[in-house]
Amino acid sequence: MKLNRQRVQRRRQQMEFVFRSWGGARKGAGRKPKGDSAGVRHTKREAFRVLRPVHVSMKVVKGMPSLRSRRLFREIRGAICKSVVRENQKQEQEHLHPEKLGMQVTHFSIQSNHLHLVVEAPSNDSLSRGMQGLAIRIAKAINRGLARAGTVFADRYFAHILKTPLEVKRALAYVLENARKHGSMRSGIDPCSSAPWFDGRRRPIDSADIPEAPPGASPVARARSWLLRVGWRKHGLIELGAIAPRH
Repeated sequence: MKLNRQRVQRRRQQMEFVFRSWGGARKGAGRKPKGDSAGVRHTKREAFRVLRPVHVSMKVVKGMPSLRSRRLFREIRGAICKSVVRENQKQEQEHLHPEKLGMQVTHFSIQSNHLHLVVEAPSNDSLSRGMQGLAIRIAKAINRGLARAGTVFADRYFAHILKTPLEVKRALAYVLENARKHGSMRSGIDPCSSAPWFDGRRRPIDSADIPEAPPGASPVARARSWLLRVGWRKHGLIELGAIAPRH
């Protein structure tokens, strides 16, 4: 009787097959980051459902000319400005509550091979859609300025959700003073950024601070969230030269 049970059990084990699937959490599965040294891991982004400021960075592929050249900067600034205008028109036409609006750019800084943005979005889905559209718009602008075609951005954008007033203040200082960090400027206000239109500096701006007079109205949107409008100022305004230049 015992022998018969063992035979039946062996037959059952032989009939049980393990089928390999094409999905799931397998080691090494999923789309791989682009480029030789892609720095943004393909992990699930943090979810949020309230209006939040977000620090975003985007890196271009190797071999691209400096984005800080006059021609490319104007193309990129124009692309950012068009996205802001489009969002403002949507707000006026649909009379949406701020929590229902899409992503908008409130601050930016353009460096030689990457961009820093401070954006606002009411959810991670809105952030994803907004950044997809903005990346396409900026990529087209860069390719137009260089009379080229092809890939512009090296990989996914990096995004850090800003949740506290101090986080927001540090992100603003980092973005607007980023040219000093990289040694592109040693003094004054970076003309390749939204810094000329920033009103949160401790010392008023004078003409000597700006190498090139900013043309016309601000290319970025006015902040909607409490954190980005008021909250961060509770920790004091930002000092010009808050980030030491690279030596």
